[in-house]
Amino acid sequence: MPTPPGKDLSWVRPALVGLLALTAVLYLWGLGASGWANSFYAAAVQAGSVSWKAFFFGSSDAASSITVDKTPASLWVMALSARVFGMSSWSMLVPQALMGVASVGLLYEAVRRVTTPAAGLFAGAVLALTPVAVLMFRFNNPDALLVLLLMGAAYAMTRAVEKAETRWLLLAGTLIGFGFLTKMLQALLVVPGFALAYLVLAPTPVRRRIVQLLGAGLALLVSCGWWIATVELMPASARPYIGGSQHNSILELVIGYNGLGRLSGNETGSVGGGGGGGTGMWGETGILRLFDAEMGGQASWLVPAALLLLVGGLVALRRAARTDVARAALLLWGSWLVVTFLTFSFMRGIFHAYYNVALAPAIGATVGIGAALVWRERAALWARCVLAAAVLVSAWWAWVLLGRSADFVPWLRPVVLVVGVVAAVALLAPQLGARVTAAAVTLSLVAALAGPAAYAVETAATPHTGSIVTAGPTVAGSGGPGGRGGFGGQRGPGGPGGQPPAGVGGGTGAPTGGPTGGGAGGLLNGSTPTAELTALLQTNADDYTWVAAAVGSNTASGYQLASGDPVMAIGGFNGSDPSPTLAELEALVAAGTIHYFIGGGGMGMGSQRGGSNASGEIASWVSSTYTATTVGGVTVYDLSAR
Repeated sequence: MPTPPGKDLSWVRPALVGLLALTAVLYLWGLGASGWANSFYAAAVQAGSVSWKAFFFGSSDAASSITVDKTPASLWVMALSARVFGMSSWSMLVPQALMGVASVGLLYEAVRRVTTPAAGLFAGAVLALTPVAVLMFRFNNPDALLVLLLMGAAYAMTRAVEKAETRWLLLAGTLIGFGFLTKMLQALLVVPGFALAYLVLAPTPVRRRIVQLLGAGLALLVSCGWWIATVELMPASARPYIGGSQHNSILELVIGYNGLGRLSGNETGSVGGGGGGGTGMWGETGILRLFDAEMGGQASWLVPAALLLLVGGLVALRRAARTDVARAALLLWGSWLVVTFLTFSFMRGIFHAYYNVALAPAIGATVGIGAALVWRERAALWARCVLAAAVLVSAWWAWVLLGRSADFVPWLRPVVLVVGVVAAVALLAPQLGARVTAAAVTLSLVAALAGPAAYAVETAATPHTGSIVTAGPTVAGSGGPGGRGGFGGQRGPGGPGGQPPAGVGGGTGAPTGGPTGGGAGGLLNGSTPTAELTALLQTNADDYTWVAAAVGSNTASGYQLASGDPVMAIGGFNGSDPSPTLAELEALVAAGTIHYFIGGGGMGMGSQRGGSNASGEIASWVSSTYTATTVGGVTVYDLSAR
């Protein structure tokens, strides 16, 4: 039976405090070691911390030449922190870590309301120790806020379905709407399951259920639509260019590049999507995609157990009333898990391993609720078989995943497997004494959590920088954009003052307009300028709107973060947006608003799936019109001296 609020046993509160405290330590310890983490977003945080216009639009620079290719809600939180505490790695990343602690607490409360405190603690521990959750709650990507907002929406739906309360349903819609302002259409993946669960199971007449759901939909639309409408209706001359779009349109970005294009792989201006036969730059699609060498260790540890316990929990509730809150919760979280899992498995557009963090809350809730419901029926043979199978498959899968990193705590692999087998055998026994029951449960927890816990600690202990990062140790067979040996994120020590050291995040994209000098950055990793180049950019900085311009947002970001002054990101993230055009840049240069052009950097040159070639034209014009000099190993053109 669910535990009534305020009726928890004496051990529950200390256990919850301990869980949250350990989560905070895991997420906050050594947080500044990653420096600027993803410099693409860090530059936008820096811009928003000094300019309210850049803050509102999510601009890459304080002069608001172009936005990041996402809606800006996550940037708002980090930029506000930077305004209060000053721009640094810690002021940017601590809010992300606190979002993780809050998510664990919300998950505990949501699961506890419909089952038991023990189930809530287990669910919270699963979320806290999911390796990719540790990564994202210590990083400055939008995913941390997205998870927190969807967690809040799921909790609100749990409260709404208890007594069919409209206010909770409206809150759920509002939180999903702000999730949309965080990462656009990905936030809507939970909506079908949430709506169906409420429509079928809420304790009120069906006509009222329909009206309430329409109200929640309106709340969702209003909570995200105000910003979308403002940006779309504002004259282009009064706002920055919308990064990631080819026609300066937020609707194009929402529906195309960051919307349906992610499913189909048809993302104009992208670096590539899925190819024929389900394979492409972002890996092979299919039902086993999230279990492969690159993805498996991120979040899949308990996915097989979650699916088993989802079915087992529904069987355990087969005779329950239609309005049973545990069934509603299981459908809410189970639909979140299944819909997101299938979407990630088969989407053919840009896909990164860290996207798996969206699965973590659903996995934790499903295993927590399902285990509690099946445990309640353990007198029946079928229930004991489900519990034993869940433990056994978790231990086996941990054994497989740990085996992919042969040098990573090699002793843990056989221990987890043996402990899992012993626990499964014990759970099959028809009657267990109190001590044997406690031992069986303890061994089951070890089998389920030891593997991801080891990955989680390794993730927290390792600095991560770049646009593509992955959790856990080096894995055999992982490669490509998200893999350890691909052209993705970096794992290395952070530099002093919150900046990565020179050499971290070296160039990887094709050069545009001059040689790629040391620290020039690239498509996926930020530039790391020398002190000599930084000093040059800061000279007479107040005389210019932009101290420099460079192709690609990541290249520009490092120069901006080092100098503290706006640097124009030509072509946006991929260098393939038509912002600015050659004519527009020539006019800006003639007006004396840009001091330097920095060669090298992101791909650009229109090579990305039909994107603009404006950045290539600009680079060619600069190199043929101005004299190149080398400063700090980087090619620089002084646009003020023709």
